[in-house]
Amino acid sequence: MSPGDCAIRLVAGCDEVGRGTWAGPVVSCALILDPSRVPSGLADSKTLSPRRREALDAVIRGACLDLAIGVASAQEIDRLNILQATMLSMQRAVAALRLRPSLVLVDGNRAPSLDVPARAVVGGDATQPAISAASIVAKVWRDARMAELDGLYPGYGFGQHFGYGTAQHLRALQELGPCAEHRLSFAPLRRLREAADAADAAGAVGAVGRPVQSV
Repeated sequence: MSPGDCAIRLVAGCDEVGRGTWAGPVVSCALILDPSRVPSGLADSKTLSPRRREALDAVIRGACLDLAIGVASAQEIDRLNILQATMLSMQRAVAALRLRPSLVLVDGNRAPSLDVPARAVVGGDATQPAISAASIVAKVWRDARMAELDGLYPGYGFGQHFGYGTAQHLRALQELGPCAEHRLSFAPLRRLREAADAADAAGAVGAVGRPVQSV
């Protein structure tokens, strides 16, 4: 096998998780599977049970020539917008690979700007083994991170809903307000902040308008 043939085999898969959540980072994984050790049972991480994802995560890590995680924080999401922050997390994941892939396959209809060739694959997390593997590793990694944040910010239920917009999460926000891991630019957070600002303004007007009582 020539050196050129070896280079062609270095195809990386890249996918992200956490794009639609109200809190926490958006997380991407880039990995290069050993072509001779592609695990069976790979699929879009969203279709797998947590137990199955965790089992596959261990198998995938053992079958990788290289693997890296890239993260964009809630603050970066608010500053850049979710699309650009997602692209940033992918760029960070690919840049952290020790091996230089000849091609990066990215799930979705848009690929980030990279210093190596990249191709977007719509539905790639269900059809491309390297992307499926990346989606599983990214999901397991992010869920573990959200469980850690549950301990740092108790009361929000991050360990149960992982930052997604559930009724439990909304109730916690209404009771506690947002924490440092919330994406304040997202519509539900904006609406809560606007409602709080309106209530504060109404309270201030009411306080100014009340007559002074003599004692």
